[in-house]
Amino acid sequence: MDLRSIGMGLAFAFMWSSAFASARIIVAQAPPLSALSLRFLCSGLIALALGAALGQSARLSPAQWRGVVIFGLCQNALYLGLNFVAMRWVSASFAAIVASTMPLLVALAGWIFLHERLRPVTALGLLAGMAGVALIMGTRLSGGEDALGFLLCVAGVIALTAATLTVRVASSGGNLLMIVGLQMLVGSAALAPAALLTETPLEVQWSGSLVAAFAYTTLVPGLLATWVWFLLVGRIGAVRGATFHFLNPFFGVAVAAVLLGERMGIWDVAGVVVIAAGILAVQLSRVPEAARR
Repeated sequence: MDLRSIGMGLAFAFMWSSAFASARIIVAQAPPLSALSLRFLCSGLIALALGAALGQSARLSPAQWRGVVIFGLCQNALYLGLNFVAMRWVSASFAAIVASTMPLLVALAGWIFLHERLRPVTALGLLAGMAGVALIMGTRLSGGEDALGFLLCVAGVIALTAATLTVRVASSGGNLLMIVGLQMLVGSAALAPAALLTETPLEVQWSGSLVAAFAYTTLVPGLLATWVWFLLVGRIGAVRGATFHFLNPFFGVAVAAVLLGERMGIWDVAGVVVIAAGILAVQLSRVPEAARR
């Protein structure tokens, strides 16, 4: 793996993880579902405009349309929607830690439902990762984190896991920006009715921090991180690129501590290290032997 690929992987992991802190700022000042639906609308239209400017087509194959719908509903509407609602009651670092377990859940679900081979290193990584999660969840929940918010985060990461297993090559066939934009518009359309039924969209506490957080979340984790991910996958492949997910717990907790002043206790540090080690073991076990040399 060359230095450029490493830099791209680090950038992607940081941008993905930083989304939780910016989302926490947004939901503290605006209705979560309304804000997220608007974010997807803006990101989707920008992605479609960029795709059209680059000559990409919205004429997708049936497999691509299936990926657009499944990811738009499961990843955008369910995963992020549930996380945005949950972060009205739980900390950004807590939500980031739960979400970072996705690679572990994908490996576990692949073994249970798809009968994929579970190597000894993968099994050890799963056990380590789940032990780290249990350590952090135990200390955080006993320390006052909201149980309902935790359950919403868990439901969200399960939805993301299901989408990942169902459509593993949603971006195959080109037209990446069109696919990303359409996925976001599906998420926006799915969230809009729920927002109208459960929220008062105009109840917004306008501030500079809200505008900055919304713009950052829309452009950086929403568009730039997705673009960097696809570039990274094009250079080194999806399996090797996914090894950078082991950094998500570190970055998620660190950004929340620096930007929001969230407390990071000794058990949080220990749990994050164990989770990261588990994710790294699981992902490395899936890299072909020849690719590691």
